[in-house]
Amino acid sequence: MADQNEPQGFFDKPENISKMLKVFYVICGLLVIADFVVHRHIYHDWEKIPAFYAIYGFVGCVVLVLIAKEMRKLLMRGEDYYDE
Repeated sequence: MADQNEPQGFFDKPENISKMLKVFYVICGLLVIADFVVHRHIYHDWEKIPAFYAIYGFVGCVVLVLIAKEMRKLLMRGEDYYDE
């Protein structure tokens, strides 16, 4: 448990987390808007889809999480593995 006299860090204050999330959402929105404005050198037809890279990145992260959850079932040790 943390000492009560210990000063709070930046990430311990909920208002700082809220501000950081707002900045993050604004940056994400600006990047999606920039996707419509910035000229890209397209090599494949599917890259013409609006916000393709944002969708591709999101789907990639979701797939990684789902694969990791399944791998956990195979690789996880019991709670008392080191106490045996």
